Amino acid sequence: MGQLVLAAKVSHVPSLMLSEVEGSPLKSAREDAVNALRELGRRARERAVSTFVVFDTHWLSNFGYHINANAHHRGAFTSHEAPQMIQDLRYDLPGDPALAEAIAAEAAKAGLNVLAHRVESLGLEYGTIVPMHYMNADGRAKVVSVATPLFASPEESRILGEATRRAIEQSGERVAVIASGSLSHRLWPNKKLGADAWTSVASEFNRQVDLRVLELWQQGRYREFIDMLPDYATKCNGEGGMADTIMLFAALGWYEYQGRAEQLCDYFPSSGSGQVNVEFHVAA
Repeated sequence: MGQLVLAAKVSHVPSLMLSEVEGSPLKSAREDAVNALRELGRRARERAVSTFVVFDTHWLSNFGYHINANAHHRGAFTSHEAPQMIQDLRYDLPGDPALAEAIAAEAAKAGLNVLAHRVESLGLEYGTIVPMHYMNADGRAKVVSVATPLFASPEESRILGEATRRAIEQSGERVAVIASGSLSHRLWPNKKLGADAWTSVASEFNRQVDLRVLELWQQGRYREFIDMLPDYATKCNGEGGMADTIMLFAALGWYEYQGRAEQLCDYFPSSGSGQVNVEFHVAA
């Protein structure tokens, strides 16, 4: 029997990488968040995680759900949206075709349009690469990346998350499930880009709602959060419709989840969005 042993909502913003570049105006600015990702990686090793399943809000699909089922992920990534921020970021990670295809099969049984792909030229997106750069730098654990469909309903993403949990439990793997995406995601318009864009949230309304969400998590008030999640995603410009977060909570058990949320770094802005790294503890 497989087991879900770690679950987290994490940031993947390019400013994480820039904070480690000598001469960058953001040098060390994201140290707290980077250390949080590394701590999650340490915990994953401590719990003998064999596979990371990453719900990636930067792998956006128009038609249905897609899962990268490659046996190996290898490449050099340059961001299409911000090549000045992420350039030639190399990755070399084992994949988990069996678990990827099991997730697709379980979701298909539940009526979803899901495809698992073994295509050598299908690379990873930075919503997977950046967290793995810090959490799985040695490539010890296998990686499955799950795309975010732009035109799926919250209920469909819930089904995918539940299918992921079933597939995990039927596998022989010890799995970490990672929701890779922001909280609010309203970015600064082009004319307002500048040094301040890295250190402020573009909407005070979004910032206040983000902070309220973190309060709900800390207080274990998950039912209230889940009930507000569709509106939160819509009104606060959720990245990828916050499908990553929906899938995460579905994998955790939805309304039944009663674990502890541990915020591992301070809430921080990036390009106008709201960011955080939080572990949602699961029973051993």
